[in-house]
Amino acid sequence: MAMGEEAAATVTAAATLSAAHLLIICNPSQGNVNPMLRLGKRLAAKGLLITFSSTSDVGAKITASSGVEDGGDGVSLGLGRIRFEFLDDHFDGKEELKFNDLMTHLETAGPPAFAKLLRRQEEAGRPVACVVVNPFIPWAMDVAEAAGIPYAVLWVQSCAVFSLYYHHVHGLLDLPAEDDLDARVKLPGLPALSVTDVPSFLLPSNPYCYKLFTEAILRQFRAIHKPSWVFVNSFSELERDVVNSLQSVSPRPPLLIPVGPLVELEEEAAVRGDMMKPADECVGWLDTQAPRSVVYASLGSMAVLSAEELAEMAHGLASTGRPFLWVVRPDNSALLPEGYLNSVAGRGMVVPWSPQDLVLAHPSTACYLTHCGWNSTLETLAAGVPVAAFPMWGDQCTDAKYLVEELKMGVRVRAPLRRDAVRDALENVVAGPDAGAMLDNARAWSAVARAAVAPGGSSDRHIQAFVDEFLISVSSSR
Repeated sequence: MAMGEEAAATVTAAATLSAAHLLIICNPSQGNVNPMLRLGKRLAAKGLLITFSSTSDVGAKITASSGVEDGGDGVSLGLGRIRFEFLDDHFDGKEELKFNDLMTHLETAGPPAFAKLLRRQEEAGRPVACVVVNPFIPWAMDVAEAAGIPYAVLWVQSCAVFSLYYHHVHGLLDLPAEDDLDARVKLPGLPALSVTDVPSFLLPSNPYCYKLFTEAILRQFRAIHKPSWVFVNSFSELERDVVNSLQSVSPRPPLLIPVGPLVELEEEAAVRGDMMKPADECVGWLDTQAPRSVVYASLGSMAVLSAEELAEMAHGLASTGRPFLWVVRPDNSALLPEGYLNSVAGRGMVVPWSPQDLVLAHPSTACYLTHCGWNSTLETLAAGVPVAAFPMWGDQCTDAKYLVEELKMGVRVRAPLRRDAVRDALENVVAGPDAGAMLDNARAWSAVARAAVAPGGSSDRHIQAFVDEFLISVSSSR
């Protein structure tokens, strides 16, 4: 090819990439950032220009912890590029907002800030051709619709939980009284559920502090027919029965498109969205431990334990006699029992945040004491690590049911949290009579999960099909 032709081809490729611009806007929490960004990276790798956005506070945390740049051209990833540009929503994060206050701030400041962000892309010569939102900021759909931009939703919880919310919104879900533990909820494609297995946000006892969050989810479901695509962070082999059964429900929901598990892939790991800097020394410490010897414990980015609960977990972990790696966020660390860190030094490592994907994949990790958030559920499933399940609220209750009773790769730690229960659960997972079977089940599901996101796997094909459709749409509109 002559020099002039090469230059022309480069210009044409750049123009095509700018035209194929998809913007992802994300609710400001680590549990939402992770799957949304990972979807963005997979779309970029297949040839799209991706802009990832969230609030200014999230932007400040990610740029500080992960080294990404706010604005600019971003970085190459596979066949495309990914860049970051955050909302100007006038919240600096210096004062931590309570849950309802945060939702109110987003409802008020989010729409104009998002509309301004979309205009900035147009002015920069990279107009947005599609928006992907997640279920907890439904106003983002309204802004995209007002701008005439097609949009998609990424549901970041399980298809089973999607079904429960969908049936509830359409008056098709009869829940038993919360004290009737023998009653069962039965929906097509789902196992029989007790009231304790249902997402807690659907129950009358749902705390007031989550009311606006719950309303945002329900508002999304009332408008779930509007998006052009509904992606789900799951994979066909895991939840095929749920996805198929939903197509027989009246009113019929949109077809769910599984694109998960949205776990960290090695070839994309250089671009991260950690809002707290992970303790890099975790992996080095794990390298010094024997294979399948370490208990990993983390209750996610949002769970808050009382001083009593934290003490029970602390003593439960210590009493196993096994090495353990425990994530205790900075807002909880002051509640640790006095002298605890010194008492477990050398055997127990306590860190404010961890590179969880690397920890779960490490050969020294034997089991995972988890809150059963959906991200963590998929990460441990993809890693093939058995669990001690301690769900606290929301969809975690349903996820724990699946991990323990359906996938049979763990045991439950029942509330209220007690040290003996923690110790016994961990011992059962690692060395109990069913430990071998749980490990076999976990490893079998790991193979299936990894195959789904490998080239040509079920979720990889779904992502490629969307990219092909999107590129044809962009080309026809030029």
